[in-house]
Amino acid sequence: MSTPSRCGFVALVGRPNVGKSTLSNALIGAKLSIVSRKAQTTRHRIHGVLTRDADQFVFVDTPGFQTRHGGAMNRMMNRVVTQALAEVDVVVHVVEAGKWSAGDAAVVPLLPTQRPVVLVVNKIDTLKDKNALFAYVTRLTQEFSYAAVVPVSAARGTQLDVLIGEIAQYLPEGEHLFEAESLTDRPVRFLVSELIREKIFRLVGDELPYGCTVVIEQWEENEAGVRIAACIVIERESHRPILLGAGGQHMKRIATEARQDMVKLLEKPVFLDVYIKVRKGWSAREATLRELGYE
Repeated sequence: MSTPSRCGFVALVGRPNVGKSTLSNALIGAKLSIVSRKAQTTRHRIHGVLTRDADQFVFVDTPGFQTRHGGAMNRMMNRVVTQALAEVDVVVHVVEAGKWSAGDAAVVPLLPTQRPVVLVVNKIDTLKDKNALFAYVTRLTQEFSYAAVVPVSAARGTQLDVLIGEIAQYLPEGEHLFEAESLTDRPVRFLVSELIREKIFRLVGDELPYGCTVVIEQWEENEAGVRIAACIVIERESHRPILLGAGGQHMKRIATEARQDMVKLLEKPVFLDVYIKVRKGWSAREATLRELGYE
């Protein structure tokens, strides 16, 4: 008798910077979400697909729930989180080992009581006193009735198979939604734009406010490779010299490192042209955000 197939949506939620994107990428085995130490790097709901034998997991990597600042961008990101929680089969609440903040506490009331919620304690490799983990988990399980608790290190791949096994128990029976080799439902152009945005955050994230996004304006593919024209949209003219750097060095490095990642992703030569446009106040208007591809 064959094992019935199971398939379900699994939301990864938590405050910013707990490692949701690192965990999502590690579970799927591919880099789909931006990984950065900066908050607010993930802005979109990204579906990553993992198929293991009869089980198919559709992971939904959500933005970190924003509590510090208002504004159209943060309102939109918080809507993505709450909508994901309402639509999925399993919720994975990610926290950072040994740390609990107002941002973590703000997520708890959003957790559904009608669906299983698995608590993932991430970054256990950074915990100096391993004995403190038990007390930490005990305190958190008093905050909410979790279906399971799994300590992991997403960065090192520790206990990820255990986590997969726990989540699999709660997947509903049903046909798979994606081909077994699928990794995401996002178009490749989106992934390419995110690669550029990641380099921006990593290189000038401390200097450049979060008012920048990337739009792919041209995509030509032939036997020689892929020719891509990407526009970095900023809110102020004063942001331009920050992005460029002395003698354009920042921009050159952003383009070079992004192109190298694109070659790995697309498995063919990439000819990349990156330029800057100023669009004042784009992140403050929801109509403009939707126009630029935000949900």
